Amino acid sequence: MQDQTKALVSFRHVKKTYDGETLVVKDLNLDIQKGEFLTLLGPSGSGKTTCLMMLAGFEYPTGGEIWLDGQLLNRVPPHKRNIGMVFQNYALFPHLTVAQNLEYPLKVRKIPADERGAKVKRALEMVGMEKLGKRMPSQLSGGQQQRVALARALVFNPQLVLMDEPLGALDKQLREHMQLELKALHETLGLTFVYVTHDQSEALTMSDRVAVFDQGVIQQLDTVDRLYESPRNLFVANFIGDNNRMKGTVVTRDGGYCHLRLADGTTVRALNVASADVGHQATAVIRPERLAVESHLTPGANTIHTETLDAIYFGDHVRLRCRGPGEAECFVKVPLENDWQSYVHSGNRISLSFREDHLKILS
Repeated sequence: MQDQTKALVSFRHVKKTYDGETLVVKDLNLDIQKGEFLTLLGPSGSGKTTCLMMLAGFEYPTGGEIWLDGQLLNRVPPHKRNIGMVFQNYALFPHLTVAQNLEYPLKVRKIPADERGAKVKRALEMVGMEKLGKRMPSQLSGGQQQRVALARALVFNPQLVLMDEPLGALDKQLREHMQLELKALHETLGLTFVYVTHDQSEALTMSDRVAVFDQGVIQQLDTVDRLYESPRNLFVANFIGDNNRMKGTVVTRDGGYCHLRLADGTTVRALNVASADVGHQATAVIRPERLAVESHLTPGANTIHTETLDAIYFGDHVRLRCRGPGEAECFVKVPLENDWQSYVHSGNRISLSFREDHLKILS
């Protein structure tokens, strides 16, 4: 049995295959702490939704064990797991009112009739829908239906709430508003939320920790700031936020750093996260906001020489697209207070500088 002092949920060597040959989830080991907001993030087919469905009970693992608060879940049916679920399409019963939709999971769990009304009322109040209990789902907006689906997941006081891309059908403004509402609700209730999305900004906005999936394997499990600032590999670096790549040859090593010779002969100093050896080809990454346009070059500083291709105005910054060493494109975020109009013209030669610890060699 799992050690309950450590986690509310534990996946132990969990595998899942649908055809008996290809593993959609490969030897997953994951602990989810009580009260945290954990997001499973990754592209389509990475295994994140399959993990959620196994935890919910809609899929069973091919191998391994899933534990919830000391109970082995592998063959426990969904309605006996004390887990709330919010689906992408909300899955509301169209022939039932809002209140009746919330009452349904209480009936399934055989909650006495005299208790159900109070529980429904409290759940609707949680999501600001207490005046709409008599409406039908078809009379609600997308945002209202999402709130009802969330209230239905909360109405029976579950230990755990699972969400499968519940904001995917909403427009951008409403989606961003609901992200903040979900985060606030999580903090208020103190429940454990497990959230699935392929939207990196959504994951960074709401989560305490994020598990980044690719090809059935967690590539990195970390807090949002560490995922962004210290990705472990190229997949995570490219999936979380924007990154520029610089390819070259390692020419010297110096502790945790190394010097990388780029295609045009420029040598830059980088943090050697991948422990690349001298003589090896390597790829380094750096965030667009970590690059600065230099008018006066500092001897010995990390600098690359580029040509401006075009610029896009974003309101709070200008995004420069440049051609760097080896014909590689790179992007730079330039604050508006800078004299950006002087170097946005196509064909301008500009130099970009950066700190050595912001350029990271990854594998």
